Amino acid sequence: MTDGKILVEKLIRYAEKFLHLNPRDEIYTRNLLLREFKLSEPCEDAGDLSFIDALTVPDIIVSEIEDYALSKGLIEKGYENLYSTYIMGILSPLPSKVNETFCKIKAEQGIIKACEYFYDLSVKNNYVQKTAIGRNLKWTYPDGDRYLEITVNLSKPEKDNKEIAKLLTAAGNKKGKYPLCLLCKENEGFEGTLTHPARENIRTISLKLGGEDWFVQYSPYAYFNEHMIAISNKHAPMHIAEDTVVKVLDFVDYFPNYMVGSNAALPIIGGSILNHEHFQGGGYLMPMHKAPLKKKYRSEKYASVSVGRVDWYNSVLRLESKNRAEIAALATDIIKEWEKFTCEECDIYANSGEVRHNSLSPVARKCGDSYILDIILRNNRTNEEFPDGIFHAHPEYHNIKKEGIGLIEAMGLFILPGRLKKQLNMIAELLCGKVKYDKTEIENAENYLYAHRNMIAELISEGLSDNMADAEKRVTEYVNLVCKNILFNTAVFKDDAVGNAGFEKFLNSFNIK
Repeated sequence: MTDGKILVEKLIRYAEKFLHLNPRDEIYTRNLLLREFKLSEPCEDAGDLSFIDALTVPDIIVSEIEDYALSKGLIEKGYENLYSTYIMGILSPLPSKVNETFCKIKAEQGIIKACEYFYDLSVKNNYVQKTAIGRNLKWTYPDGDRYLEITVNLSKPEKDNKEIAKLLTAAGNKKGKYPLCLLCKENEGFEGTLTHPARENIRTISLKLGGEDWFVQYSPYAYFNEHMIAISNKHAPMHIAEDTVVKVLDFVDYFPNYMVGSNAALPIIGGSILNHEHFQGGGYLMPMHKAPLKKKYRSEKYASVSVGRVDWYNSVLRLESKNRAEIAALATDIIKEWEKFTCEECDIYANSGEVRHNSLSPVARKCGDSYILDIILRNNRTNEEFPDGIFHAHPEYHNIKKEGIGLIEAMGLFILPGRLKKQLNMIAELLCGKVKYDKTEIENAENYLYAHRNMIAELISEGLSDNMADAEKRVTEYVNLVCKNILFNTAVFKDDAVGNAGFEKFLNSFNIK
């Protein structure tokens, strides 16, 4: 059983080593912890605590906090994470101090060092749960001059497109809900509930984007290196307009070491949170960023901007220029033209009455003095054949991915639901004969693998594998092709004669030759 007094000393040492606890505040913090743990006095001799200094993540410390709280009846079962988050929040520097330190490091040592400080703090105070993230499955699918990255995410639940669409209105209209959503500034220090995560340990950095008050934080799910979220202080819906371009360019001016992009702001194509304006970025180049150009164009109006169609699975334009004003102006023209663009041959309709269908994702980064802006064209129309979206993952792929294909996946990093870890392993066992295949049983709607019945039948029809390793390889290859085909589904302009003609028609609409 954890000794509470020794645990207090461990936490003090951990906070001084990793959370920037000033030795002047040691007594004060110790007394806070003694009160929280219902202890009347500190430990006289905690023994050798030097092992604390070698920790890279706070998992051991967090586990001890939770075990002690349960054993002493400080919390009920189920509240462990809420309590440990609260304690780590006590040990973390105040938000004002984090901002002050970040800005000081940025001014004296540069933005990269400032981000290193902020990211390390977010890991060490257990906001970014690095160990849990490390359990995600991840692999790369090379595909000629292109590639995809695929992860099976074990830390975030799968969402349905229809549930996501409801968020656009429902969540913002709930009176009395505090905070209004998971992204609101008011989460900073929030105690959390069983349905809303505790946020005492979150720390954010304030900045201006487009002249408005925004802040940045690291993502607790961290799909890629230093995965950062930029969030408006104002709880207002996502949108794509001229000010969006200004804001993402402001971001990369402030963080030239990071890329940043906006979801497309409409249901099906707009990511999982539509009711609060935010961007996603970080210190990572996505597979799309490394894709070559398929064709080059020019603009007489914006002569300093080079324009290219990216050789990518979906429909992407790449703008590059050292002239920020011109690249922003051309991007704004593209937004305005795409908003009203219709191409019947490509199934693209800008509107259905008052309902908008066209939107896009601008993704900005800097390379030296040059601004690079990738613009992913999206459309969220549905019809009887594709009720979940014409330019969404088609039904035959929903067993692998049904959730909306947002910004990150459109750039080639697939985030697949955690259920697949177990399901794909079970399919591999069927494929190598480790478990007997019973077609009737699999096609029973109550069967755990029912959603994969067609995938299983197809793989079995190609013959059984000699061993588990080969079966796993075949299952992985199947998933790879599904992910690639899903991106093809999302392309508004297909890579065929009709699609290419449609793409040229769109470019000509704003005089790109």
